[in-house]
Amino acid sequence: MSFSSIPLSYCTNVHPGRSVAQVMEGLDRYTVRVRDNLKHPLAAGLWLARPVVSELLATPEGVRRFADDLAQRGLTCHTLNAFPFGDFHSTRVKEKVYLPDWTTAERLQYTLDCARVLAELLPANVDGSISTLPLAFKALAANGLVDAAIERLIECARGLDRLRNESGKLVQLAIEPEPLCVLETTDEAITFFRQLWQRAGGSIEMVRTHLGLCYDVCHQAVEFEDVAASIAALDTAGVRINKIHISCALELKRPAENLEGRMALRKYVEERYLHQTIARTREGRIVRETDLNQKFIENPGDEFLSADSWRIHFHVPVDAQQMGPLETTREDLKKALAAVKKLSYAPHLEVETYTWEVLPDAGQADLAEGLTREMVATEQVLKEAGE
Repeated sequence: MSFSSIPLSYCTNVHPGRSVAQVMEGLDRYTVRVRDNLKHPLAAGLWLARPVVSELLATPEGVRRFADDLAQRGLTCHTLNAFPFGDFHSTRVKEKVYLPDWTTAERLQYTLDCARVLAELLPANVDGSISTLPLAFKALAANGLVDAAIERLIECARGLDRLRNESGKLVQLAIEPEPLCVLETTDEAITFFRQLWQRAGGSIEMVRTHLGLCYDVCHQAVEFEDVAASIAALDTAGVRINKIHISCALELKRPAENLEGRMALRKYVEERYLHQTIARTREGRIVRETDLNQKFIENPGDEFLSADSWRIHFHVPVDAQQMGPLETTREDLKKALAAVKKLSYAPHLEVETYTWEVLPDAGQADLAEGLTREMVATEQVLKEAGE
């Protein structure tokens, strides 16, 4: 199977987007420049926060006017990121990004409203996808959360099915596993979808049509999963991957010996996003730290210190093989995309490095140029995977 023929996109959650005007400002300032640099079509993988979606739907002509504005800029859209509900660029996001979770009416309604918007933005004969959170953050999950989330998700599938009947546009939800969340590993995702299908009963085909997975390569690499085997296992289990987040994580090898690398990690401690840190011990066990912090770096404890490697949920540019004395999981990205190429269908592909503002020395980087390098590098990896 070949990769999707629709234009590659990058996720605009890298730009602030507290209003429709601010979303358009980000598109003008960065996305159009990236498109011009590439000299070929580019899709906008839009992040539309709850206030933005409400603003678009407040008037009958709101979404149509927004679609016209995209078209005037020569941009298309086939996927939305509906994981962050609120302000993804506030001073401190951390665990708040997982709220509201999938047990709530707020999360369900926001997702269906995003689908209404996307259905009007989709080009003719193109299906849409919406990525969403992996139910909840494990530390915040109450008893019975999975059962309650399944009920909401089945209701979401019904809403997406109604939208398809009304608009003729298929919009598919893509649940995105992430470290330390209720859905974290590939095995957890497969187990969950089997539960979901069982609960769906006579609605199973509708649920299978509308609910699938967003595979974030950074997240599964941080888990030390064999990403090619992971993608194959999902396919064998019948879990459809509706969307791929093309992304890389930070890696520190030989932490006990590599003091320079460990100290370099101090520059990546920051207050906005959660940076789950996972190590694989020499015996092959996985150990986890909720968030990268100075105290942990200086005194990580014996299990982390003696580990072969640490991987940190800090999205770094996908063209980078190294970040100073630290490495990245770029080789895993290559393996993942080669595995995606073998699927019998073509998931949406989206570059997602939302951390540019909090990277060390971020103020010295030209964001449009950095995004352009990422897109060029991704296109090269896709070309190599397709050969």
